[in-house]
Amino acid sequence: MTISTLLVANRGEIAVRILRSARDMGIRTVLAVSEIDQRSMAADLADAVAVVGPAPAQASYLNAAALVAAGREHGCDAVHPGYGFLSENAAFARAVQEAGMTWVGPSPDVIDLMGHKTRALEAAIAAGVPVLPGSNGPLTDNDGEVLALARTVGYPLVIKASAGGGGRGIRLVRAEEDLLKTVDVARAEASASFGDPTVYLERFVERARHVEVQVLGDGETFLHLGDRDCSLQRRSQKIVEEAPAPDLPDAVRERIRDSAVNLARLCRYTGVGTVEYLYDPARQEAAFIEMNTRLQVEHPVTEFVTGVDLVAEQLRVASTGRTQLRQEDVVFDGHSVECRINAEDPDRGFLPSPGTLTRLDWPQDESCRVDAGVRAGDTVAPFYDSLLAKLIVHGATREEAVRRMADALAATHIEGIKTTVPLLARLVTDPTFTHVRHWTTYIETELQSTGSAS
Repeated sequence: MTISTLLVANRGEIAVRILRSARDMGIRTVLAVSEIDQRSMAADLADAVAVVGPAPAQASYLNAAALVAAGREHGCDAVHPGYGFLSENAAFARAVQEAGMTWVGPSPDVIDLMGHKTRALEAAIAAGVPVLPGSNGPLTDNDGEVLALARTVGYPLVIKASAGGGGRGIRLVRAEEDLLKTVDVARAEASASFGDPTVYLERFVERARHVEVQVLGDGETFLHLGDRDCSLQRRSQKIVEEAPAPDLPDAVRERIRDSAVNLARLCRYTGVGTVEYLYDPARQEAAFIEMNTRLQVEHPVTEFVTGVDLVAEQLRVASTGRTQLRQEDVVFDGHSVECRINAEDPDRGFLPSPGTLTRLDWPQDESCRVDAGVRAGDTVAPFYDSLLAKLIVHGATREEAVRRMADALAATHIEGIKTTVPLLARLVTDPTFTHVRHWTTYIETELQSTGSAS
């Protein structure tokens, strides 16, 4: 079925991004908005706007029934969920399909599979994806078995919620005397937060890097579009990403790319997805974390080095059931770096910084792409994620791309609210980053401990 009218069930920069690709493909767009987003940058780009509820996300962008009703009312034949909100909600995907609209993404069954971490881990093992030593499934209620397993795996280790994700539902255990009580706490937290008390156990990697592989499938053809590194994070949330992943042994790079495609093939994946890995530089080993069944925030760095419009590919697969790409069509060119600019105050523990943007100047260099969801004069509301925009640069080499990012951040001027721009400027010139010696908790454990984050 050819998509003629698309409901974009999201907001901010990703809504703008989707709307532009859809427009280029000749698809009419309807943007679902909360009451306070009716005059947003994204709303001005859409062909039509559907108000789905008041400002709080629970009453608007997380209101599945209202979103489906808006799609039907406006004659939409497809729904793009973006990322965040309901993008990995299988029940919403099913509701979209039951209403006669196409879901731009993998099937609800695949979303369910990958959203449950122990089931996803079992699928990864079946596909030959490398995994960390651990329980390889849910922990039993037998304390003796849990203790014995932990001794085999070794300390430190982590207890993870099966239904968790995005850095949530994780508990670190460094000593055996803390294990059983931590498992009990983790189960209680998992039940309260995710409605599922199931937890599993795996080895903890000190100073790990976060690497990932972009995959694309149509249910019959499966390929990768290279890898990325997303190791600079705050509170387990990425803030600097790059492609390809630097300083990665060829054998590791080949294995994660091939195994990611194998996992996509095993679950007959449709659309774009990301297989995430933990990389241990000391052991030069990568191991499966999870699969994200949606478009990633960091997708532009992959677009820069491959020349592939990932949103267009999503829409093409959803519309025609086929991708025109084959692995041999994917050619990698240079290096790309992305910085996420958030309305947060790094000096106050990254507290949100809502308010009015009195000044907003972006870099004008042609090597820099700006994916923004706001304009000067806009008010940043306290109801949603704090992401304002992303700066993405490209260079022939990593060194050139990092240098261009430093220049782009210096040319970025935002007033009226606190942002992460000063921190990002510090990070991309930090020798630990430029020499690829950073890790996922570097900001909290090293950078902030040495003084002001900005």
